[in-house]
Amino acid sequence: MTRPATHIWRLLKWGRTLAKHGALRGIEGDPNTPPQVKRLARIARFGTFQPKVPDYAGAFRAIGPAAIKLGQSLATRPDLVGEEAANNLLTLQDNLPPVPFAQIEASVQATFGQPLSELFSHIEPEPVGAASIAQVHRAVTSDGRDVALKVLRPGIREQFEKDIQTYEWAAAHLEALGGEEARRLRPQLTIANFKRWTNRELDLRREAASASELAENMAGVEGYAIPQIDWDRTNGRVMTIEWIDGVKISENAKLAAKGHNLPELANRLVLTFLKQAISGGYFHADMHQGNLFVKDDGTIVAIDFGIMGRIDRRARQWLAEILYGLTTGNYRRVAEIHFEAQYVPSHHDVGEFATALRAVGEPMRGKPVSELSVGQMLDGLFAITRDFDMQTQPHLLLLQKTMVMVEGIATQLNPEINMWDTSAPYVREWIRDELGPEAAIADRIKEDAGTLFRIPDLVRRIEDRFPAKGGAPEPPPVPEVELMWERKAKKGERSGVVGYLVAGAVGAGASWFAITQGWLG
Repeated sequence: MTRPATHIWRLLKWGRTLAKHGALRGIEGDPNTPPQVKRLARIARFGTFQPKVPDYAGAFRAIGPAAIKLGQSLATRPDLVGEEAANNLLTLQDNLPPVPFAQIEASVQATFGQPLSELFSHIEPEPVGAASIAQVHRAVTSDGRDVALKVLRPGIREQFEKDIQTYEWAAAHLEALGGEEARRLRPQLTIANFKRWTNRELDLRREAASASELAENMAGVEGYAIPQIDWDRTNGRVMTIEWIDGVKISENAKLAAKGHNLPELANRLVLTFLKQAISGGYFHADMHQGNLFVKDDGTIVAIDFGIMGRIDRRARQWLAEILYGLTTGNYRRVAEIHFEAQYVPSHHDVGEFATALRAVGEPMRGKPVSELSVGQMLDGLFAITRDFDMQTQPHLLLLQKTMVMVEGIATQLNPEINMWDTSAPYVREWIRDELGPEAAIADRIKEDAGTLFRIPDLVRRIEDRFPAKGGAPEPPPVPEVELMWERKAKKGERSGVVGYLVAGAVGAGASWFAITQGWLG
């Protein structure tokens, strides 16, 4: 187990890097920051020269790979890090200098335990991408297929494990020292979710499985595709996936030159995200511009499935109703859902919360995203969480992050897009199918039928617990006979009592005699 001194040393070292980028001012200036944390921040920045404008993204990039991933997660938490820091962290790009090809080649060969020539006829030494966890090389398989070869950076798992242990230690102490505000923000749960996401990214078999599952869920959706996995050349440290020839979705000029309809691409991107998140409950949660390509036929292709989000059916129903309520101005229903989902404690007033929601949602209705955005809406929602004692919902953090990403790309493709107008018809149709009378009846039939089918098993378990008497006649009553060892035990108990009484009497007599003789005062 890592010693507290080691955690504190790491935090001081990271704090010094943050201080050099001016990123500790927010911590020191926040009235909710515990005094012990402020003291640690002052020690970390002692003797440093801080820039006037904080560069949070630069600080996290300088600290290292795990910090880059943490910074990207915190970009969705203006309630935790502040709006200025969150906006700056949105610019944090996950790219690092590549590992030398000789190390990558040795790692691939070691993990497969056979010569690379048996698996690949060629691997490009220069990577096409180098991120904090892995880097990607173009390759050709031994049977002539073009593929992308994704390889974990050597030693990255061990580095992440050490850093995350310190994140967990710091989050636990922050929650203990910070009182009600820290408990409401739930930093420990935030780090627990971060750990789960990164552990998934550090196992490339799971990433391959995520791509396969998403491809299965989206198989019937036109204009959206997932590359195929080469399972024979995939393991925990290496993933081989179909190579995609296409234009990055951020390169508007190239897309236009190839004749693609950019507004139509923007609408399709938004709708495919909604289908993943609301219909399937399983969505690509790292949809930044570098992970989306457009093929010549207009198909949007997603890559990099290390971060995936999952939402259960009940939460999806709430989410759909919230989105639809905000688009239609039904703030009362949106407020009621927050109370039903227990996002807002019951001691608050539904009407007051509906009014607060109106203040957030009403300015957005009917305006293009260039004027008001989903990101601004989320900022507004975060602003009212403290007033209504709303705890952070970590299962929705990835969804919020992805919504902001999708909005940013859609806006770049079509500055006049209105996310609400684009989303509303799809959400309305899904609500009608999932929450309408037919769906309610179907759910009730399914639930009641399941209960009915469980009755025989319940009866069998009762019979196992209380078996039948069988075919033999009822036995006659038998007399109770005192066993001799029980008799001895009782006799011994009585003898013991008599002995105590005799001893007490003798002792009292001896004391009386001694007093009468003057032996005792």
